[in-house]
Amino acid sequence: MSKDLLIEIGTEEIPARFITDAVEQLAKKMMDWLKESYITFDKINTYSTPRRLAVMIKDIAEIQQDRIETLRGPSLKIAKDTEGNWTKAAQGFARGQGATVDDLFIEEVNGVEYVFVKKEYKGKEVFELLPQALKEIIESMNFPKNMRWGDEDLRFVRPIRWLLILFGQEVVPVEIAGVKSNNKSYGHRFLGREVTISFVEDYVPQLTEQFVILDPKEREERILAQIHQLEKEKGWNVPIDKGLLEEVIHLVEYPTVLFGHFKEEFLEIPAEVLVTTMREHQRYFPVENKQGELLPYFITVRNGDTRSLDLVAKGNEKVLTARLSDARFFYLEDQKLKIADAVSKLENIVFHEGLGTIGDKVRRIREVANDLAKHLTLDDEIMKQIDRTAEICKFDLVTNMVYEFPELQGLMGQKYALIHGETEEVSKGIFEHYLPRFSGDRLPESIIGQILSIADKMDNIVGAFSLGKIPSGSQDPLGLRRQAAGIVQILLEKLHSLTLQTIFDLVIESYERKGLLKRSKEEMVVDLYEFFTLRLRSLLQEKGVRYDVIDAVLEVEKNDVKRVVDRALILMEEVEDPSFKLVVDSFNRVMNLATKTNSAKTDPERYQQQVEKDLYNQYLVVKENINKGITLKEQLGQLKTLKEPIIQYFDQVMVMVDDEQVRQDRLGLLYSITQLILSYADFRQLVFA
Repeated sequence: MSKDLLIEIGTEEIPARFITDAVEQLAKKMMDWLKESYITFDKINTYSTPRRLAVMIKDIAEIQQDRIETLRGPSLKIAKDTEGNWTKAAQGFARGQGATVDDLFIEEVNGVEYVFVKKEYKGKEVFELLPQALKEIIESMNFPKNMRWGDEDLRFVRPIRWLLILFGQEVVPVEIAGVKSNNKSYGHRFLGREVTISFVEDYVPQLTEQFVILDPKEREERILAQIHQLEKEKGWNVPIDKGLLEEVIHLVEYPTVLFGHFKEEFLEIPAEVLVTTMREHQRYFPVENKQGELLPYFITVRNGDTRSLDLVAKGNEKVLTARLSDARFFYLEDQKLKIADAVSKLENIVFHEGLGTIGDKVRRIREVANDLAKHLTLDDEIMKQIDRTAEICKFDLVTNMVYEFPELQGLMGQKYALIHGETEEVSKGIFEHYLPRFSGDRLPESIIGQILSIADKMDNIVGAFSLGKIPSGSQDPLGLRRQAAGIVQILLEKLHSLTLQTIFDLVIESYERKGLLKRSKEEMVVDLYEFFTLRLRSLLQEKGVRYDVIDAVLEVEKNDVKRVVDRALILMEEVEDPSFKLVVDSFNRVMNLATKTNSAKTDPERYQQQVEKDLYNQYLVVKENINKGITLKEQLGQLKTLKEPIIQYFDQVMVMVDDEQVRQDRLGLLYSITQLILSYADFRQLVFA
C-alpha cells in the first residue's frame, strides 16, 4: 500500500535567486531521508513560486521495509577465553543488540575471526515517522541569507506563513516557528483565495484555479509563448537574456506579458545603457527590429491576469522614463569630464588596504603591460597604444554611469574615450582589458586588450596573495579563480608564447619595487603555481581529459599553458590505442630503475653488449630530433621509437650487477633516457585497464 505526500511551505516573497536551490534542497533532503529510512517511493516532483516551496512525492510506502542488519562485534580471541567460553565482552555485545550469546556466529574478515549477530528491524508506520522527520528537515534547510522574525529562533529564507502537509488525505501534524500544518493553501496574493486541499492530486489544479502556476517550467513556457506572439504581431525581435528570464520566472505566480513605449529621444543614449537600465532596474526585456537595432519599446511580465493592462503599461512607462532620464543625464554629464581629470581622481579611491589606490594599481598595470609588450617584442606603435590604454584604462570608474551601473565599466570607458578623441585601438583596449568577465565570456581580440587583461587580473591575484588572501574551499570573495581562469584562456587561445613564470615574475617584481610585497617571492611563486595548476586541471577536465592523463602532463609541465593542453589532448588519443600500453610499460621500466641513481654519468665505450649500444644510439637520435623543435605530436612519435630498443635491452641486459662501474654505466643510460621521457610527461601516472 502506498500514498502520496505533499509538503508546501508558504512564505513571504522569496528572492528569485534563492528559489531553485531552495526547492531542490528540500527535495534532496526528503529523498535522502526516505532512502535512509528504508521507505520506498516512486518519484519526487518539485514546485515553487515566490511565496512557496513544495514537493510532491508519489507512492510512498505506508510501512518501512523490514530489514536485517549484520553487526560485527569483538574479535574471536577477545570474545572467547582459552577454555572456549564466552567472555564478558561477547556477552555485553550480544546484550547491547537485544540478543544472547546463542545468537552469535563467527566469520573471518581479512584473516581475522570476529563474532557477529543478525539484528532484525520491523518496519514502522511511515505516518508515525513523518512529523519529527519533516520538522527536522525543514528546520535544517540553509540559504545564502536567512531571516529571523518575531520571537522565533528559527532562521529561514523568509518568514513562514503556512504549512500544507498531506499524506494521502491525512494532515501530518508539524509545527514550525509557531505555524501548525493543515490542509490549507493560498492562491495568488490579489487574485486568489484560501483553498482546502483534500487530495494530493488536486493540489496543482486547485492552485491553478487560484491564479498560481506552480511549475516554473510552465511559467517559462507561458512567458515565451506570449513574447513570441508579440514578436509575430509587431514584427519585433525580442532578445531573451537567460539570466533575466530565470529571474522573472521566479518573480511571478501568474505571468502575463505586456509591452510599453518610451520616447525615441532616449535612443541617443548607447544601446548598452538602455538595455542595462531596463534589465537591471526594471527587469524589462528590450525590443529590437529585424536588423538588431533597438526600438523604443520594452516588454515586461505582470504577476496577474490581463485586466487593465493599459494602465499597468502606463505605470511601467512612467517609471522607465524616470530611469532613462537619469541615465541620459549621467551620460551627458560624464562627457564633460576630461579623461586626465578622471584619471587624477583615481588617486582618491582606495584599491585595497595595503595595496594603495586605484591610481597606484593603474601605474602597476602600466608598468607590467609595457614589460609584457617588450617581452613579446611588439613594434613601437603598438607599444605606444598599450602604454596609453594602460594609463587611462580605469578612468571611467569615476563616471556617474559606472557608479550607477558597475557592470558597464570598460564599455563606458570605450565610448567616452572615443568621444574625447582617443583612437579606436585604445578605446577598444579599455573595454577589452576587463574580458573575460565570466565563464564563457568572449576573450579580448586585440593584443592591447590581451596584454592589459593579463596585467590587470594578475595584479589582483598577486596583491591578494601578498596579503595572504588566497581562496580556500568555496570562499573566493575577490573572484580570483575566475580571473586566473581568464588568464589561462588568453594564454591558451591568444598569447601562446607567454608563460606563467614570465607573468608571475613581472608582476611580483613590480610589487617588490614599490615595497608592497608582504611575503617572499619564493613563497608567492609556489602558491601561484599551485593556484594556477588547479585552473589548468579544471580546464582539461572541461575538455574531457582523463584524470590520469592530466596528472601525467601536469607532473612535468605547468608553465606553458598551450603546451600543457596540447600534450594532454595528444595523450588522450594515444591511450585509446591498446598498443600504447606496451610503449608506456617500456618507459616505466626504464624510469623505475633510474630511481636508483641521480646521475647521468655513463661511458658508451665501456658498453659490453650490442643492445646497450643500440639503445644509447637511438637515445641520441631521439634527443637530437626533439631538440630540433619538432611538434609535440612528432616528439611523442620519436619517444615511441625507444620502445623496441628498451625491450631488447631488458631482455638481454642485467642492470643491477655487482660490478660498480658496469652498474653505474647502465643506470646512467637509463637516467638519461628517463630525463628525456619526463620532458614530455610522467607516463607512470597513466592507468590502463
